[in-house]
Amino acid sequence: MFTILLSQQLVNLSPELLIPIVSILLPVLIILVIFYFSSKEKKYKYDALIEVSKNIKDTEDVKGLLESFRKGKKSNTDYRKTGLVTMFTGVGLAFFGHYGLKTDVVFGVGLLIIFIGAGQMIAGYVYPNQPDEINNAVENFEKK
Repeated sequence: MFTILLSQQLVNLSPELLIPIVSILLPVLIILVIFYFSSKEKKYKYDALIEVSKNIKDTEDVKGLLESFRKGKKSNTDYRKTGLVTMFTGVGLAFFGHYGLKTDVVFGVGLLIIFIGAGQMIAGYVYPNQPDEINNAVENFEKK
């Protein structure tokens, strides 16, 4: 039995009440920790950029550094590949639900995942990787 002082009254918290409170507050705590360390990392990154820019004489190099920090990290995801993987995950889940567990709910979830994968594949064909990103990378490499 846990006893806490809440506005000058002693409140007894039973484990049955403590478990929901902790289960609600723990994700909030995890998110706060993630935001704290993410902002700390960004601060260190910009501090490092300032220190490096103090020692660089060429303004073009400083502009290149600023652009690289502004753009951030872009992932080179291929929606066709991720869509195919997602579709076959859905197929496996649908087969497991239909033949293994013999439940319609798991089968329906498998079908939902199949359609999500199909949507990702369609997005991969409609919005292919932009060639101008590749051209910019080649031009920046050729400058050096």
